[in-house]
Amino acid sequence: MQVSKRILVTGGAGFLGSHLCERLLADGHDVLCVDNYFTGRRENVARLMDNPRFEVMRHDVTFPLYVEVDEIYNLACPASPIHYQFDPVQTTKTSVHGAINMLGLAKRTRAKIFQASTSEVYGNPLVHPQVEAYWGNVNPIGPRACYDEGKRCAETLFFDYHRQHNVEIRVARIFNTYGPRMHPNDGRVVSNFVVQALKGEPITIYGDGQQTRSFCYVDDMIEAFVRLMDHPKLTGPVNVGNPGEFTMLELAEMVLRQTNSRSRIEFRPLPVDDPTQRRPDITVAREEMGWEPKVPLEDGLRETVNYFRQMMM
Repeated sequence: MQVSKRILVTGGAGFLGSHLCERLLADGHDVLCVDNYFTGRRENVARLMDNPRFEVMRHDVTFPLYVEVDEIYNLACPASPIHYQFDPVQTTKTSVHGAINMLGLAKRTRAKIFQASTSEVYGNPLVHPQVEAYWGNVNPIGPRACYDEGKRCAETLFFDYHRQHNVEIRVARIFNTYGPRMHPNDGRVVSNFVVQALKGEPITIYGDGQQTRSFCYVDDMIEAFVRLMDHPKLTGPVNVGNPGEFTMLELAEMVLRQTNSRSRIEFRPLPVDDPTQRRPDITVAREEMGWEPKVPLEDGLRETVNYFRQMMM
C-alpha cells in the first residue's frame, strides 16, 4: 500500500501543474498547490477545492517559502515565449531564485525535489534527436535566453545542491506538451492552431512550416513525472516527450481536419532563435523508468479541440 505524502507543487494552477495535482490527489497524497497566477488560473484547480487533502496558496517562488513537506515538484515558471518574454528579468528570477528557494526548502525538510526543466536547454540543436548528454546550442543574449539560460542555471543549481548538500533531486527535460487546460493565449503552436481554427481565423505558421516538433499528451507527461519522482536512484536529467516528429504544416492540416475549419494557412517570418528541429531521444526514460508515451497525436488533439470548443462556448 502506498504511503500518503505531503507534496508541494509550485506552479500548481498552471497547465501541467493542475494535472499533476489531480494525479497526486488520486494517488492519495496531501497536495499544497502554490502559484502566483501569472500564467496559472484558479479555474484549473477549481474542481479540486472540495478535496480535504488539497490546499492552495498564493505565493511567488522568488520569495522563500516555509512549509513542511515530503516532496516538491518545482513547476513554477512561464513556459511559452509570449509569457516568458513579457518580463524576461522576472522569468530569469523565477527560474534561478525559485530554484534556490525550493532547493533550500528541500535541504531543510529533507524532501525529494523534482525540477521541471525543458528541451529549451538544447537551444537550436546541432544534434538530432536530442540526447541528455548533448550540451546544447543556446544564444545566451537572445530574446529566448531568459528562459533557456534560466532553466540551464536551475539545472546547475539542482546538481550542485545534490553534490554539495546531498539533496535528493529529479530533473526532467520536458518537450512540447499539449492537452486540456492549456492557456488559450499562450502562443504555443497547438493552442494557437486550435483557437485560430475554431474562430475561423488564418492559421499562422512561422517560417516555411517545415520546422519540426514532437508533441506529448499531458496524461503521458504526468505519468513520466510520477515515475521519475518514484524512481529509487535516477537523478536525471531525463528527456520526457513524444519521439514522433511532425512539421508545422502537418500539425496545421491535422487541426483543420479535426475542427472542420475553413481557416487558411498564413506564413509569417520565423522568430529569432526559433529551433528548426526538436525531438527527444527517450532511451533513458524507456529503459530506466519503463515509460513511453501512449496517446497518439490524433487522439490527444481530439481531446484538446473539445476542451477549447467548450471553453469558447
